[in-house]
Amino acid sequence: MRYFLHLAYRGTNYHGWQRQPNGLSVQEVLETALTTVLRQPIAIVGSGRTDTGVHAGQQFAHFETDSPLPASLLRSLNSLIPGDIAVYDCFPVRNDDHARYTATFRYYQYQIIRRKDPFQDGLAYIFTLPLNVEQMNGAAQRLRQHTDFESFSKVKTDVRTFNCRIDFAYWEQQPNGDLRFHIRADRFLRGMVRAIVGTLLDVGQGRLHPDAFERIIEARDRKQARRAAPAEGLSLVEVGYPAEVFAHWQNPPAFPNVLLENTNT
Repeated sequence: MRYFLHLAYRGTNYHGWQRQPNGLSVQEVLETALTTVLRQPIAIVGSGRTDTGVHAGQQFAHFETDSPLPASLLRSLNSLIPGDIAVYDCFPVRNDDHARYTATFRYYQYQIIRRKDPFQDGLAYIFTLPLNVEQMNGAAQRLRQHTDFESFSKVKTDVRTFNCRIDFAYWEQQPNGDLRFHIRADRFLRGMVRAIVGTLLDVGQGRLHPDAFERIIEARDRKQARRAAPAEGLSLVEVGYPAEVFAHWQNPPAFPNVLLENTNT
């Protein structure tokens, strides 16, 4: 039987989602806890491989077991894992539903604050220099006109294609001057969002024209893009699936970042 886990984590203390030979990952923590609770080796597959230090307000992962799940599964898991990871729910899915490959989109946000804030420590990037948000949004709109984003991908990455379908990409400015970058796509390359954000910050500072930003996309060369923005500002906030994946989800959460694939956004 295949099950989906619905979870969230603060990525500060982890070397990303995926198991690493020389660092603790979110995947390893969860697999260890599941193996302990279910008393059998359990491997899980996540919807995406967030990088070191990146957070997830919503993440899904699947695992398989032929044993019945204990009624106390969620309570037991959450008592075993650290406080910076939370498992919200576990529900059965069809055997061909895959946390990664069945997902239809991933939605990330990047948070920038304009002054030091102890309540945002580790969750946002402090950037105090003046920024032209209009220019940044003008450049961000160019992303939707392209599909190949090799210029924003880490160089050493094992992918068959650098093509992604970007649904939207824009900056939102808060009344206090803080900024949040929103971007949603069917898939993302390793380091892609942080490289885009870092390059758009150069646009906002007047160091790069929006036309030059588009030429960077067209160059398909990571050396042309700017320095990646720090990991702490980035969060995976939503993962979309066809509605039928959730047919047996008895207690879907009420908070708004859960969005099934029945939207025209």
